[in-house]
Amino acid sequence: MYVIIKTGGKQYRVAEGDVIDVELLSSDPGSQVQFSDVLFAFDGSNSHVGSPLLENFPVYGEVVGTVSGEKITSLKYKRSHNQCRKWGHRQKYTRVKITGIGSNKGSNKKD
Repeated sequence: MYVIIKTGGKQYRVAEGDVIDVELLSSDPGSQVQFSDVLFAFDGSNSHVGSPLLENFPVYGEVVGTVSGEKITSLKYKRSHNQCRKWGHRQKYTRVKITGIGSNKGSNKKD
C-alpha cells in the first residue's frame, strides 16, 4: 500500500517503513507526527482519489532527526566593473520514518 501526501508545499509518495526528508518541522527527534493532507491511496487493487483530500485517512510518522541538504553556491560576476559576489545556501530538512497509514498507527506508537 502506498499513499501520496502533501507537506511543506511538496508531494511525496510514501509506503509504511519509508524514510523521507520533508521541509523543516518544529518537532523533536523521537516524537510522532501526523500528515492529514492525503491526496491519493492505493492498496494493491483499489485506488482512492481525494477531491482534493481523503477524509479520515491520516499518515503517521516518527521524527528521526534533522539533516542538511547539499550545498548550493551561486556567483554573480560583472566583468569590467571588478565585481564578484559568491554566496551559498544549505537547506535544513526533517527526516521522518513512516510508521502507519490510515487507522494503523504502527508498532512503535507513543501515548
